Amino acid sequence: MFDLSRQGSVFVLTMNAGENRFNRTSVAAINAALDEVEKERGASALVTTGTGKFYSNGLDLDWIGSSECTDRPAFIVDVQRLLARVLAFPRPIVAAANGHVFAAGAMLLLAHDFAVMRSDRGFFCLPEVDIGIPFSNGMTALIASKLPQPVFHEACTTGKRYGGEDAARLGIVAEAASEADVLPRAVARAAELAAKDRSTLAAIKRVLYASAIAALESGI
Repeated sequence: MFDLSRQGSVFVLTMNAGENRFNRTSVAAINAALDEVEKERGASALVTTGTGKFYSNGLDLDWIGSSECTDRPAFIVDVQRLLARVLAFPRPIVAAANGHVFAAGAMLLLAHDFAVMRSDRGFFCLPEVDIGIPFSNGMTALIASKLPQPVFHEACTTGKRYGGEDAARLGIVAEAASEADVLPRAVARAAELAAKDRSTLAAIKRVLYASAIAALESGI
């Protein structure tokens, strides 16, 4: 359901698990893909994408509410640490948003260096205000570090849905593209950056997003 392939210097992680919600299986799969990319010694970058209608629809609330989730607080900590890992990832990382990007899925997208979003279908949305789930300190810091202040306030307090064109205009994503061009545009962006020095890139990200990374890694 999670496939890591390669196009030249760019690894492509394709999430193909329906709505691509976060549960133990999906979080482990994403971390395993990040591990694999980090092992590459040559020029490399990563693109993440979904299939069908969804890039990611956030936390798997059904799974979290089931008996299979034996330690909910620990799992939420692990999700936040995954977001921190993506935010500080020592390789260029670009999201190719093929469809809906909601809640924790939207936070995952924001943690990337850049994002390309489908222009004609699919929404970016932080619906926590409508579903009664306050943001953690780390999640708030992540969102604030990536969105312009007026958009940050509007997105978090209203649960507004943004289509691809609006998301690009407002600085939520780097660009909007047709369905057929979303992944190629993301791969092209990643390829342009793949030769960046990884240790320097990692150090820069750690400074740029120090507060958000610290808050996410703490799990608070």
